[in-house]
Amino acid sequence: MSTTAPTRPVRASGRPARRPPSRPGAGLPARVTVVGGGVVALLTAVECVLDGHLVTVVGRGSVPDAGAASPGRHRVLRALHPADPSATRAALRAHHRWVELEELLMTRFYERAGALTVLPPAAAAAGAALVESAGGTARELTAADLSHRYPHLRLDGGLGAVLEEEAGVLLAGRVLAACAGWLKWQRGVRLVEHRAVTAVDGASGTVRLADGRAVHGDAVLVAVDPRSRELLPEGVAERLTLYRQSLLHCRVPPHQARAWAATPAVAFPGTPGGARLVPPVAGTGLKLSSAAARRAVDEITDHTTDPYWQRSLEREFGDLLPGFGPAWVTAAEDSYHAAFAPAGGTAPAALGGAGYAYAADGGTSFAFAPLVARSLADRLAGVGSPGTL
Repeated sequence: MSTTAPTRPVRASGRPARRPPSRPGAGLPARVTVVGGGVVALLTAVECVLDGHLVTVVGRGSVPDAGAASPGRHRVLRALHPADPSATRAALRAHHRWVELEELLMTRFYERAGALTVLPPAAAAAGAALVESAGGTARELTAADLSHRYPHLRLDGGLGAVLEEEAGVLLAGRVLAACAGWLKWQRGVRLVEHRAVTAVDGASGTVRLADGRAVHGDAVLVAVDPRSRELLPEGVAERLTLYRQSLLHCRVPPHQARAWAATPAVAFPGTPGGARLVPPVAGTGLKLSSAAARRAVDEITDHTTDPYWQRSLEREFGDLLPGFGPAWVTAAEDSYHAAFAPAGGTAPAALGGAGYAYAADGGTSFAFAPLVARSLADRLAGVGSPGTL
């Protein structure tokens, strides 16, 4: 399906884009520079364009950036954040905005495979009630329900779960391609590709490139990826933590293919490692990951998974998937992402003037990216504060 859209900025809901605030003393739209080619960078650029601003996106590689932290194959989007009403409400808002973005960008990238959060029975009942009270739809499943519906998962021990049938999986590569394709057709947008950035001056809105040229604007956003620490002031850079995450890509047994086709994304927050699995969707394989395989590192080295971490993941999922073993694994992969301390914090860092840096914290930031982008666009235009989600 095409990723282009009409050049007139219109919100996906059908409402016209709001009039942007003028630059002080100029009476003109703001000139916004976005450094980065990942999901937060591109969605912030989209929101700024919808507000009528002039946008320049600068990428060290192509736009979208295949080397950014966000292009992995898929990300889970679910509303339920147990015992956290504000995060649950925010996740529901993100869900609705992703649906709007599919319409705006004219690309299908949100697979409604559903999402299952496995919890003790009492917590499952509370979780379903939390989603409902936030305006979403959820069903509590008992241990018997789980055994009947998902016999290919080992969900015994008297556990319950919350099933969100309207949640699902975001296909990250399609999201990035759709954003870039849409931006390329908009008036007032310039994509500067294959240009390394050497310095960012938030106070003056200046971005300096390795070839000696400079991009001048009224506001600048650095969408921080693991390779952009050197663009940040010392006091900001020292708050940045680099993480390495190991995960497994798997092929499900042929005799279970039909069962897996009806399986939602599953989170096991009660397990020691916080295991998560993404079912095969849209031609992808089964993806297995765990918070236990996420660790802080000093630098990017390679993407090869150490046998220790692969065996650790295989042991963890051997307890959750009957018959699972190394023969299922088609590939092991290590990815990197960066986050400002404290881990998971969603506030941007000020760079002076109308300059800001935002570090996307892995899959969580991807799921919330439309809300992050909207709040960053407001901050860049000087009309609001993103605070925290």
